Amino acid sequence: MQIQLIRNATLRVHYGGKLILIDPDLGDKHTRDPLAGQSRNPTVDLPISAIQVIDGIEMVLVSHLHQDHFDAAAQEMLQKDLPLFCQPEDEPTIREYGFAAVHPIDQNVIWEGITIARTPAQHGSGVWAERLAPVSGFVFKADGEPTLYWTGDTIYYPAVKYVFDEVIPDVIVTHSGGAQLGESRPIIMDIEQTLIVCNAAPRAKVVAVHLEALDHCPVERAELEAAAQGSGFMDRVFIPVDGEMLTF
Repeated sequence: MQIQLIRNATLRVHYGGKLILIDPDLGDKHTRDPLAGQSRNPTVDLPISAIQVIDGIEMVLVSHLHQDHFDAAAQEMLQKDLPLFCQPEDEPTIREYGFAAVHPIDQNVIWEGITIARTPAQHGSGVWAERLAPVSGFVFKADGEPTLYWTGDTIYYPAVKYVFDEVIPDVIVTHSGGAQLGESRPIIMDIEQTLIVCNAAPRAKVVAVHLEALDHCPVERAELEAAAQGSGFMDRVFIPVDGEMLTF
């Protein structure tokens, strides 16, 4: 398995012999409004061209419809006949975007020998979790591949721990930027919660993304690395820079 971080939560994943694009956010730097009043978004350029990002893609998986996970540029650029998997609530909207091969995942599906199971996610706490719902995470399994749990836009809460215990993933991708909106508490994992993941899933390698690309995500890679180092987790915590490829 190879995971290439493009930017924010956008990943190119080589898995089970297939090339999957996750949560495509392909717009140019500063083409969207601020989320925290600090800078237009995204705050950084793509590390490669958008054309290179989508080159060779065989399937798209979208966790939810917030712009930093499926933006207007991706909706315009992606081939409309590509298999596109999503949570059931988003199917009508994605079809309105012109995509013809939309496959909602209620519980799990098998595509080209890859089993993809949808998992719960909670995008913040209290009223913010209600406002930002629905969101999902996903687990990937295939013969000869590590089991991958992509948590999606979620805080750490009991349903995430349940996935750890039931699935026992080999690799966990966390969204660790500590995003906040207004007076909210973090609406995705922050440094503290990423370290909790390391404790709660002691066998897994943890790949932290959703960093240094949006104005409402204050966590920096260097401080997350320092915290992981100080907690003794750097042998299994990976904090890729944009464009970096990891192999498991």
